[in-house]
Amino acid sequence: MIEFPFIILGFLVGTIVGLTGIGGGVLMTPLLIFLGVEPLIAVGTDLLYATATKGLSSYLHNKKGNVDKKIALKLFFGTFPAVLLGGLILRMINRDIINNFLTAMLAVILILTSLINLKKEFFIFKKKVNSSYILVFFGFVVGLVVQFTSVGSGVLITFALMNFTDLSPKCIVGTSLFYGLLLTFVSSLNYIDLGLVNYFLVLSLIVGTIPGVFLGVYLNYKLHPKYLRKLISIMILFFGVYLLFNVLK
Repeated sequence: MIEFPFIILGFLVGTIVGLTGIGGGVLMTPLLIFLGVEPLIAVGTDLLYATATKGLSSYLHNKKGNVDKKIALKLFFGTFPAVLLGGLILRMINRDIINNFLTAMLAVILILTSLINLKKEFFIFKKKVNSSYILVFFGFVVGLVVQFTSVGSGVLITFALMNFTDLSPKCIVGTSLFYGLLLTFVSSLNYIDLGLVNYFLVLSLIVGTIPGVFLGVYLNYKLHPKYLRKLISIMILFFGVYLLFNVLK
């Protein structure tokens, strides 16, 4: 059954994504956990939700020629074995242990992500290098992180594409979204197989997200998203510290 509170959540996150460009995963998963959804269910649900939203976004960018499929597939080449490894771990380790591990890992990723967003100018290398090995390595690392947290594909891959390719800003966004589509789809298969996806929750989030994204894109032309982006990054930092505190107490 579609739940109204989660439609509102999808609308709010979709608006923020459309307005600021900050990835939905870095907001959606911690918010779902904050609202009482089990960490494993939150991750699995967010991965399937992200697959649907990234599918539409990457399709639109591909029509405009903003997707470099060759680079996206290099990243995915490293991601696929990471997803297989993550699926094996999900099946071998006790569910309660994984839930605690997921919460701790998510907290650390949120804190790092917020710091990168707040001080991203300090993380940009002056010299760009085109290396397939680096892209494959990043694909593996991001694949493993996203498999367990559903967070990081947008921020980490954008970081890699900015520093290790010569793609234009528009192509960085489009390529990141297309790679994110491949990543979230294969990652969600493990959670679907294990019954760790709430399909009604996914539907509720999507129903809210679609109009939210359109509103966010519209507001992007009316408002300056720079300061709001910093505010959202501070909020992400708060969620990271909050989750880490709950794990350690």
